[in-house]
Amino acid sequence: MKLGKLEQITDLRSIWKHEANDFTPWLAKEENLAALSDAIGIELVLEEQESNVGDFSVDLFATEEGTGRKVVIENQLEETNHDHLGKIITYASGKDAEVIIWIVRKARDEHKKAIEWLNQHTDDSSAFFLIEIEVWKIGNSEPAPKFNIVERPNDWAKAMKNVAITNTQSRQMQFWQYFVDRWENNSIFAHTFRKRKAHPQNWYDLSIGSSEYHLCMEIHFQKNDINAGLYIPDNKNIYSSLLDNKKEIEDFLGAAVEWRNAKKASRFLISKNLDIINPDKWDEACDWLMDMCLKIKMVTNKFSK
Repeated sequence: MKLGKLEQITDLRSIWKHEANDFTPWLAKEENLAALSDAIGIELVLEEQESNVGDFSVDLFATEEGTGRKVVIENQLEETNHDHLGKIITYASGKDAEVIIWIVRKARDEHKKAIEWLNQHTDDSSAFFLIEIEVWKIGNSEPAPKFNIVERPNDWAKAMKNVAITNTQSRQMQFWQYFVDRWENNSIFAHTFRKRKAHPQNWYDLSIGSSEYHLCMEIHFQKNDINAGLYIPDNKNIYSSLLDNKKEIEDFLGAAVEWRNAKKASRFLISKNLDIINPDKWDEACDWLMDMCLKIKMVTNKFSK
């Protein structure tokens, strides 16, 4: 049997010429962010690229699925330096982030020690990750990235598993697990969307192939209300394009649409009043959410150009 030889590509600029224009958009793609999630043991959901922090911007702003913890990700296709160390602290403060990820070509010893010191001298809710990005290939194969964790907090994953959840969160977890278990009953829905784990929260997000927006479903037990909609973190052109076709969108969805436009984020959603405290109504709730998400994806693809 003839085996290939692993070869490391040391010049990262031959793969990504520019951090902001090439590497950050690459990392923002769902499959690449999922690979980073697997490496650090935290399921990341992208919120914004180049997210504003005063007069500066952090490369990627995300949240941890299941807890909502805020995450900042700073990229550096060079050796670590004092400038970027200061930036990650500034961004963490500006975003009130609890998880800070610094991705670099090479970590210098003094910066390894700095991240280790931060993990040792901050409380258990904070986590600093220092990660080297490597690229490998075998012969003429496509280059393959690898996230090599240099520094991480001690017992982070174990500590997160020990966080207690409330009764409301327990009920939310039960509903979304029921939703996930029912997934395959709708073959079109199962073929269209990538399944995510159920978590104890009132929302459940679905990717529809773009970092510019995603589908978001919500359940509210106190209000006996469920809703589905499109969330746009920071692109007013897409929101305006959809709003310009408001009547056609509402006619297609067959329901009144609530349009919300904040300073940065914007969204539209459709709500349904349903007695979801009663588990006997969960089949109806799941079917409605799946059907509405499929319709929202269709109108988004048509009118977001």
